[in-house]
Amino acid sequence: MSLSELISGVESYEKTLTVFNADEEVVEALRERFADRNLTVTAATTEAGPRQYAVLGLDGEFVTAISVSDALTVGGEEETVGFADAPYQPVVDQLDETMFTSYSVRKMVAASREIEDRAWRVGRGELHAGFQTISTLVSKNGAYGRLGDRDGLDVHVYAYPDEEPPAEPSYTLHTSHSDEIRDSWFVAFDGGGVDESKCALVAEEREPRQFYGFWTYDADTVDYVLDHLQHTYALNGTDGGPSGSGSDGTPADV
Repeated sequence: MSLSELISGVESYEKTLTVFNADEEVVEALRERFADRNLTVTAATTEAGPRQYAVLGLDGEFVTAISVSDALTVGGEEETVGFADAPYQPVVDQLDETMFTSYSVRKMVAASREIEDRAWRVGRGELHAGFQTISTLVSKNGAYGRLGDRDGLDVHVYAYPDEEPPAEPSYTLHTSHSDEIRDSWFVAFDGGGVDESKCALVAEEREPRQFYGFWTYDADTVDYVLDHLQHTYALNGTDGGPSGSGSDGTPADV
């Protein structure tokens, strides 16, 4: 299964946030807040029960209930994007593997930094990141050079070879001419041996500089992403064949 197929699989599971006993302007505010998520926001009224609470559901099954004030905080501009600890963390956990739509480069960078920061703090394990092209990688080479220099952290970088790669990078560079590498933006951290620390961001560029994908804390999903990258590119080389990057990070056929 490709990264694109994995994204499509997650996309097919749309969640619903039902807002009870709230004014219409509050419901609209929640719709705007979650406009870039694969999440439908609906309004409902009950004769009993508290004012302004919301129920998150999937395929008609209850997932969690939260206050509207907490729901309005999720994904706000004051937070980075989805991975930071916060009072509403249980809500974010329940939105795990929630699709986002039309994320800008700015939001993608913010989400990527959360995973990179987690890998830096843990200080061990493997971090895999796709930059789409070598030219994009070159603009971020300083940050990934520091990550690659961190003892205990094994960093793998993937890119389509549109220009010469950085000289002697401190990370392992895997080049590929595949559409998947050219069109995908991903960052995945294996947690350094701790399932609770695993996280990944996987997205594809469906429109110019607009990204569609999901983030996840689910250990099995992160493992799948890492296994796909390792067996398709890291172990087999460029384009899934033997002519790609060596273990020293020196790309072939660029």
